[in-house]
Parts: sequence; C-alpha cells; structure tokens
Amino acid sequence: MASLVLKMSVSLDGYVAPTDGSTDWIAAGRSDDGFGWTVETVSNAGAHLIGAATYAGWASFWPGASGPFAKAMNEVPKVVFSNSLTAADWGETTIVAGDLAEAITRLKQERSDGYLLAHGGVRFARSLVETGLIDEYRLVIHPVVLGAGERIFTAPLTIEPISTTVFSGGAVAHVFAAHP
Repeated sequence: MASLVLKMSVSLDGYVAPTDGSTDWIAAGRSDDGFGWTVETVSNAGAHLIGAATYAGWASFWPGASGPFAKAMNEVPKVVFSNSLTAADWGETTIVAGDLAEAITRLKQERSDGYLLAHGGVRFARSLVETGLIDEYRLVIHPVVLGAGERIFTAPLTIEPISTTVFSGGAVAHVFAAHP
C-alpha cells in the first residue's frame, strides 16, 4: 500500500500562500542542496496528486520544459482531483472526481510503486489535511515572513518529527509522520 506525502513550501510564520497569491517568496532560502532535495522528492514519487488549478498551470508548462524536474514531472503518473475537469491532455494524467477521501483511500490501496506525492494549491492541500489520510508531511520552511495569507492547518494535528535538513540558503526541510 502506498503512503500519501504532502510536500509544501511554508513561510516562517506558517503561511503557504500570501494574500496576493504571488509565489516569489519561495525563492527565499534557495540553494543547490535544497533544490537537490526537492528534485529527489519529486522524482521518487509513484504518482503526483494535484488539484485542477495546479494542473492547469503545470500542464501548460511542463510538457515543453527541460531541466532536472522535467523528466519526473512528465513521466511520473499524475492524478488530478476535479469535479469539473473532463479531459487532460498532459501525458500520464488521470482525472478523479467525487469524494476526495474515498479516492485517496482507493489510490493508496491500488498503488505500491512509491509514495503518492501531493502538491498543493492551498485549497487542495487543506482538503487533504482535513481527510486525515496524509501519512507524511514534507514541509520546507523558507526564511521569509509573509505576515498574512493562507494556511493549510486549520485544526490541531498530532505529528511526529522524522527528520530535519538544513539547507545552505537558510531553508529547512522538516519531515513529519502523521498520527491518527
């Protein structure tokens, strides 16, 4: 059975997106070792799980991209969760509609080839957290304070630290196991 891993970038004050929706803050703390950790995380996934909004942006970018992420993003199967999307042109993509918790449970049971790596938009990530089905959180804390924005954690959650990796640019990756 596959495990569900949520990988997110988080500001020092706990936000995953600023109020203006910009993404430039994620560059804070960027370094080659942090980049390598992220490439490894993305490349070792058995499938990428994404919401429809993230899919729309990625499907227009990754098929023509090159570089360290391109192979994993294009070759690893993608599962898009959407009740409105009816077609997906990006290779190795499946659309799943309906109840999120049921779909995640089914995917975890069906797959055994690596972990299911969920990438967030805020709404998708928050919905996953609320299902209680995430097995592991890989949170990259960037050395930036946003002051306001969107959070993915809206209720108490019991987690256990697995590892911490400090990158040369100042970002820190914290890996936590979730407890039911």
